[in-house]
Parts: sequence; structure tokens; C-alpha cells
Amino acid sequence: MEQAEKFKQSLQEGQIYKKDFFILGTGILDGAAISGATIKIPLKSLNRHGLIAGATGTGKTKTLQVIAEQLSLKGVPSVLMDLKGDLSGIAQPGESNDFIRNRSAVIGVDYEPMGLPVELMSISEEKGVKLKATVSEFGPVLVSQILGLNDTQRGVIALIFRYCDLHHLPLLDLKDLKRMLQFVTNEGKEAIEKEFGRVSSASVSTIMRKIIELEQQGAQRFFGEKSFEVDDFCRQKYGRGVVSVIRLTDVQTKPKLFSTFMLSLLSEIYETFPEQGDDDKPKLCLFIDEAHLVFDNASQDLLDKIEAIVKLIRSKGVGIFFCTQTPTDVPESILGQLGLKVQHALRAFTAKDRKAITKTAENYPDSEFYQTSEVLTKMGIGEALVTALNEKGIPTPLAHTLIRAPITRMDVLSPEEIDDLVASSELVRKYNEDIDRESAFEMLEKKMDQLEQVQEKVLPKEQPRTSRRTQADESLLEELSKNTMVRQLGRTIFRELTRGLLGSFTGKRR
Repeated sequence: MEQAEKFKQSLQEGQIYKKDFFILGTGILDGAAISGATIKIPLKSLNRHGLIAGATGTGKTKTLQVIAEQLSLKGVPSVLMDLKGDLSGIAQPGESNDFIRNRSAVIGVDYEPMGLPVELMSISEEKGVKLKATVSEFGPVLVSQILGLNDTQRGVIALIFRYCDLHHLPLLDLKDLKRMLQFVTNEGKEAIEKEFGRVSSASVSTIMRKIIELEQQGAQRFFGEKSFEVDDFCRQKYGRGVVSVIRLTDVQTKPKLFSTFMLSLLSEIYETFPEQGDDDKPKLCLFIDEAHLVFDNASQDLLDKIEAIVKLIRSKGVGIFFCTQTPTDVPESILGQLGLKVQHALRAFTAKDRKAITKTAENYPDSEFYQTSEVLTKMGIGEALVTALNEKGIPTPLAHTLIRAPITRMDVLSPEEIDDLVASSELVRKYNEDIDRESAFEMLEKKMDQLEQVQEKVLPKEQPRTSRRTQADESLLEELSKNTMVRQLGRTIFRELTRGLLGSFTGKRR
């Protein structure tokens, strides 16, 4: 009894908050839940990012659901990467039963089932708001990193973007990028060499193969228009934050596409959101389920980019939470940036597992109440070791925690419920219109056709066409590059001209 009171007092002293917070659960000591030993998570520190880890079936996805629910109730919107398809149920109320009511009573919270405002989204064939971005918005740096190019190949990509800037050729989708690669080694070879120097056909061929590899994972659906405006993630309905669930069940086998999308999203949020500093609560929280998919196939350049964004995006009022099986799935340089850590049980079936558990235990603060490595293997479903940052940025005491139950449905929506949700969405009507406007591909094709027609009229038919370009031809090319479609695509061109150091759009969408 004395030990329990001491445990409760240590938690209370470490969690005295002047700002808003939510209750994640209650502390457990010697296998018993301690009433009054509530585990509080302050909203002020949630832009310091977080980790939710644990073996399969230990309840980490439900913990993610609980945190997203509590944020929504506090008016904070969130974005959930749903790779297993079990997070859409947040839109519907949960079901109460004796077990859940008893659990809630022990924790000291009321259980009130309710549905929360949800927006379904997709980068593939799943139903929902179609998330897209143009090649121009990525910029040469990001495109090169996603494709894993060497320095020479990066130079080719930079050349193409520069040429398109100068000649007003919008790069909207992968079709445009591939056509430009063909152009620099075929019809435009002479002009390119004169202006920029010789381009290696071998480098161009390698880049082309990497683009095709990306296309095979479905990236052609992601690149294009209409570009998604990340401000639309930051919405409220009826005073509650909207939970944007990005449905990625058909992307698990396409890690290249997933990492491409994630980096694009993080870069766009960082470049678009204004500086906010340390506010009383975050502006937006992102939850990346199955986070190892982001890191397993990423190049070192890509990892460096993600690390840089994770470090800097905090000042924009954005928190990022990685959900994965073990902390070692996340690079140490990123793991060290995470303030909230929720560690569910790990399994020790092999010698390798036992070593991983020892290493995992070292990631958490020492506790006089627990032997962390032992607790890691003995926790039940819905239990976790939790430590957060308090309002002063100091880690709270490590606590074996009984996590509260989700108030929303712990299951997927039915096809009919998904259809109803999509049909009522304003964003679906805003973004789900297929647009294939004239861009680099069509403009180059038209220029070549018109140039050939002029040459056939002006030059003798028997003369070879190897070097027929005249001053009149050059004037025609220049004039064609200034057609009305350029004015129509003015927004895209301005983005090309305002790319920032991160290689993506730095201006504010209109």
C-alpha cells in the first residue's frame, strides 16, 4: 500500500499541468491498476512527436485510435495512415459492454460512445478524396532523392527542370517527365548541348527505368492535378478536429510509392504552414502506421530529408507519431526527437528477440518501480509503458499503463457506410475531378509537329533534316512556348519558380 501511494505521488508530481491535457489511462503496479494514478498527456508537448510500438496484436493500433480521438475532442485535427484498413471505424460510435465500462471506471473516465468527423482519402484506387501532387511541386531535389539518383543523374533532372522553367513547359505528371527525358537526347539534343552541355544517354536511360519502376507501384495516379492543399487537413466540424484517414490497404506492397507520398506530404506541410512556435496545442498531428515501410527502402538522402523535416516541422505546430513493432524500426537520429513514447508488449521467442528487448528497454527512462526489460514481456493487450514530455519539456516518470478503450468503433466501416461518407464529402467534389491539361508532353509534341510542317514548306524535300533549324524556326519555337495554356497554368509555373531549399513548393496555394 505504501509503495502504491509512493507510485501515485510520483506520477502526480510529474504531471502537474496548467494547460489542456487528456487522460490516456491509469498506472499499473505489481499487476494491479491503481485508481487515481492517471496518465495525463499534455497537448502543449504533442508537437514534439511520438512513438507507438509493440508486437502484433498487443493493441498499438487501438492506442493510436484513442490518441486521435482525444485530439479530435480537443479540436485538434489529425491525419492517419491506415495501412491495415482498421481505422475508418472512427467515424462511427463504439459499442459499450461490461468489460469496457469496468475498465473506464478503474481509469477514472466516463465511457461515452460516439462517432467523430472523418474524411476518407486515398492515393490509389480506394474510395475517398484523391490526393495528388505535380512533378513541379516536388522539384528537382525531391524527385532525385525519391528515384535514388547519383550526382550525374541529379544533374540531368536539374537541367530538365531548368529548361522547363525557361521555356514555360509545365511538368505535371510522370508522362511529362519521361517526354522531357526523351527530348534532351533526341529532338532537343542540339539545343540542350548548346545551352547546357552534353547529356549522357546512359544516365537518361537509367532515370527512365527508375521512373518506370515507380509507375509500376501506381505512382502515375499520385502525380498530376488537382493538387491537394494541405490546409484542408486542418479543419474542424462542430468544434471537433476532423480525422483524415488515408486508406492505404493496397499500398503495403508498394513501399516506394508510400515513402514518396510521405515525403511529399511532410515537405508540403513544412513549406506551406506558417511558423507557430510552442502553442498551447498542436495545429495538426500525423500518425504513420507501419512506419517501417517509410524507412526500410529509403536511401540515405531520403532518410536525411525525413530527419531534417522531423526536426524542423515542430515549429509549424505539427506533431508526427510513428507506429511500428519495435523502436529499432525507426532510425536513431529520428527516435531521439520523439517526446511521447508508448511501448506495448514485445515477445521473446528467440535469442535475437531477447537482445532486441534489452535494447528497447534502454530507450526508456529508468524507474524505481519497474524492471523495464521484464515488464516489456509481461504486459497484456491494451497495456503499455508510457512516458511523455510535461509542459516544461521534462520526461514524465515511466508508467506501466492500462490504456483506455476507444470511444469509436474498433472495426472497419461497411461498404455502404464508406459510400455514404464519400458521397457527403465536400473535398471529394473539390478534388476528384480528373484534369489532364496541356503540359510539357503535349506542348513538345505540338511544337515538333508544327516545326516539321514549317520545314516541309520552306526547305527542299531532298535536303536532309539533320540541321534545318533557321532563325524563323527558332522564333516559332519561342512563340509556341508562350501560348495561352501557360497563362492557364500560371499557378503551377509560379510554384516552379518558388521552390525552396527542401526542393518543394514554398509559396502559399491560392
